[in-house]
Amino acid sequence: MTRRALVTGANGFVGAHVARALLQSGREVRAMARGGSDMRALDGVECETVVADLRDPDSLERAVAGCDEVFHVAADYRLWAPDEAPMYATNVEGTRNIIAASLRAGVSRIVYTSTVGTLGVGADGVGREDAPVSISEMIGPYKRSKFLAEQAALDAARAGAPIVIVNPSTPVGPLDYKPTPTGRIIVDFLNRRMPAYIDTGMNLVCVEDVARGHLLAAERGTAGEKYILGGENLTLQQMLVRLGRIAGLSAPKIRVPWIAAYMFALAGEAIARAITHRAPRASLVEVRMARKKMFFDSGKARAELGYTSAPIDEGLARAVKFFREIGAAPAAA
Repeated sequence: MTRRALVTGANGFVGAHVARALLQSGREVRAMARGGSDMRALDGVECETVVADLRDPDSLERAVAGCDEVFHVAADYRLWAPDEAPMYATNVEGTRNIIAASLRAGVSRIVYTSTVGTLGVGADGVGREDAPVSISEMIGPYKRSKFLAEQAALDAARAGAPIVIVNPSTPVGPLDYKPTPTGRIIVDFLNRRMPAYIDTGMNLVCVEDVARGHLLAAERGTAGEKYILGGENLTLQQMLVRLGRIAGLSAPKIRVPWIAAYMFALAGEAIARAITHRAPRASLVEVRMARKKMFFDSGKARAELGYTSAPIDEGLARAVKFFREIGAAPAAA
């Protein structure tokens, strides 16, 4: 009998790739999105679509009915939010709502998409699933809300819910229409709007590997456990050099001091709140996060799930090709 999987946020960057991976595995897919959402990432995907909202429990009951698995990928992912309340309503209460609806529907597996941003970093500067961490270490409402949502998922798992948690690092690749903050870095680089860089680092991973990791978590993961889905640890400068080689462009050579970046973000946020009412080029949350390199180890996912990740240059190349194809960046260097 063919399994049916519900994917929340299936129209988003990671969600669209999870939906595709599920279809390729032979599952039926029900793609959930809010009304009026941008659905371009699902163009050409043969799946059922359902309109629902994580903040509306009744709509979730209808969305999950008849499904065997739930992949809860949806989240309010913004690093600048003038009003934090909707983010907590979606990320925290919404996670509790979809878990409750899934349990009432009797699903056999729930895969919750968290983030490496909720994890602790060890003395060696590398984050792992078991590193001690508290909410006081979470910078900004997005990380705090995702930390609380992850705790809700862990509480449900301890109570017997069949929940596995995945913690993707920083995915790159095609279908990043919004784009994500990392996609915005790539777009700015391609449009020559990045004359300098800040001394920070991140773990980059091909988005297709993250999607495949979700399926491995559903099939092989242990309920109540967390699994980092990551790739390569790179400084921002190293990432930009690789992008330059791929795109045929020169990488910036000027490093901006952290305090200068902070002052730039402070001024940008003041203008955004008072005048533009749009997200600034760089928010204070982003600059504060950049003060510490976000390096992670996917050893547990490799050992327990059989997870692997491709060279990140492949994902960067697909991202460059995608942004050029949709007109977000010049067609050639």
